[in-house]
Amino acid sequence: MRVPTLPRPRSLAGQLFAMQAVLIAVVVAGYALFTYVSDQRQAEDAAARQATAVARSIADSPSVREAIRTPDPTARLEPYALQVMRDANVDFVTIMNPSGIRWTHPDQNQIGKRFLGNIGPAQHGRTFTETYTGTLGASVRAVTPISDNGRIVGLVSAGIKVETISARVQDQVAALLGVAGVALLLGAVGTYVVNARLRRHTHGMNATELSRMHDYHQAALHAVREGLLMLDGGYRVALINDGGRELLGVGPEEGVVGRSVADLGLPAPLTGALLSSEPRVDEVHLTASRVLVVNTSPVSGGEHRGTVVTLRDVTELQSLMGELDSERGFTQALRSQAHEAANRLHTVVSLIELGRAEEAVEFATAELELAQALTDQVVAAVGEPVLAALLLGKTAQANERGVELVVSPDSRLDDGLLPQSLSARDLVTILGNLIDNAVDAAQGSARARVTVTAYATAAEVVLRVSDTGPGVDPAHAGLVFQRGFSTKPAEPGGRGLGLALVRQAVNRHEGTLTVAEAEEGGAVFEVRLPLRAATGGAG
Repeated sequence: MRVPTLPRPRSLAGQLFAMQAVLIAVVVAGYALFTYVSDQRQAEDAAARQATAVARSIADSPSVREAIRTPDPTARLEPYALQVMRDANVDFVTIMNPSGIRWTHPDQNQIGKRFLGNIGPAQHGRTFTETYTGTLGASVRAVTPISDNGRIVGLVSAGIKVETISARVQDQVAALLGVAGVALLLGAVGTYVVNARLRRHTHGMNATELSRMHDYHQAALHAVREGLLMLDGGYRVALINDGGRELLGVGPEEGVVGRSVADLGLPAPLTGALLSSEPRVDEVHLTASRVLVVNTSPVSGGEHRGTVVTLRDVTELQSLMGELDSERGFTQALRSQAHEAANRLHTVVSLIELGRAEEAVEFATAELELAQALTDQVVAAVGEPVLAALLLGKTAQANERGVELVVSPDSRLDDGLLPQSLSARDLVTILGNLIDNAVDAAQGSARARVTVTAYATAAEVVLRVSDTGPGVDPAHAGLVFQRGFSTKPAEPGGRGLGLALVRQAVNRHEGTLTVAEAEEGGAVFEVRLPLRAATGGAG
């Protein structure tokens, strides 16, 4: 058995068109009916005024009063009344004596008979109008007295038949219906054009489908963790979801929508990417506390209508990648040390085979003392295990590249001194990137050396890294911490991210990061992290 399917509801544009067409038809019909009734009333009032004017002009005529004085008033008044009827365009003119006996009438058979209608007010000297059905049918008539030296000597009634008035109104109604039909046609065409455009914009969906789509839109907007930002053609925020506000660090949606991207207080590189008319794919940008991957896609339909921006937080991923890079460095250092250890072991074995056991012992002892001295120096200066391991690994890595890494005698950072909020990951990010940049700068110099100083006071932790490289141009002192800036050749993976991550970690703990010229001619980077701020921070 086939289940009958219900017809799909008419689209929103179709429903509006039907409603507007009915509304226009009702308005036009109502206006036409109102105009017909109004014109009918106005036509009757005009007929009453016309009849009154004709009756008064006859009553004021001296020839009429003179004819009334004659023995046979009908003989003189009847031709006069017929002439007035034709000239004044009225249907009847009846002149009668004060008692209502007709002297004139369009139908000569009615002459001499009593006038049908009210004459009481006229007999008392007052002109009045009425609608009455007489010998000629229903008519609008006026009755007025004829006075001669203050005495009423006769009465005059002039009138227009109702059917004549209706014929006049019908001509007006025909013209009105023509205008109403044109108005209805124009209204229907205009409504169709407007609703056709509405149908294109709503894609033919009805109200239920639009409401459902809005609900899905709102649910999806607030459910996704990635940031979503939509800009209009003027690069103003048209829409932003919860993830976007959190990743960009902006206020509530009500305070962001409608504002220009340039007014959101975002870093200059990120603002430039959002204001660009070209699409951006997987660009890495840094804010005060996050590393974001930004994708932009312009919305165009012959003109720039806006931009869709997606944001992904890769802060944790970037930190893990930094740790992975450090582990790779450690691995390479261990491989190098293993190679060196194998060479030394072969040397010791060869000395023994040559019968020089004492020299073999001295050689092996010297190597052990050198390695142990380096370890003891680092551990004695920096008791914090993560930093000590980092320094040992970086020392081996730097030595492999021909750079001497030295821990300053002023260093003193005991285990357990740092609060839990100052995470080891942030310390590795800060110190590891500073050492890597220093080794890169010092490599190839006359006395390639990197000096690391790490100590803590009651109020702050100080991390200082200096090198013997070419130093930092004072003109670039404020740019070295920006993402993408680098004085080294470009690589496929990009450069200029290390110091930007350092600055981000320092800002997260409300610290300071400075660069100056070192005593040995290179650059010295100094980081100061307040212990009090770190204790109260999120870490």
